Amino acid sequence: QVQLVESGGGLVQAGGSLRLSCAASGRTFSANAMGWFRQRPGKERELVVVIKWNGESTLFGDSLKGRFAISRSNANNTVYLQMTSLKPEDTAVYYCAAGRSYSFNPDAYDYWGQGTQVTVSS
Repeated sequence: QVQLVESGGGLVQAGGSLRLSCAASGRTFSANAMGWFRQRPGKERELVVVIKWNGESTLFGDSLKGRFAISRSNANNTVYLQMTSLKPEDTAVYYCAAGRSYSFNPDAYDYWGQGTQVTVSS
């Protein structure tokens, strides 16, 4: 099992920035990819960005590259989501995910955090 704990959500004005963190513990060696999905009101869960644990590649959701960035710390098994130029349509619950697969499909991930709310006001 892998446990994921997110932090860093909150309320921010449009145009602002926010950084989310996700700390992994447990059998982290079993995860090849880790990253972020989000669920906007009335929408299905969608890819934000994921990264291969060896850092070789990243996979972004549509139109998010350039405003969002992902980084990781192997030392403390943590991934970070840096969000800039936030828009009201970025308002969502953001979930950390990890798993053996590297995919845009949330069903491919084995482990999930509890989610953290990000609200962007206009």
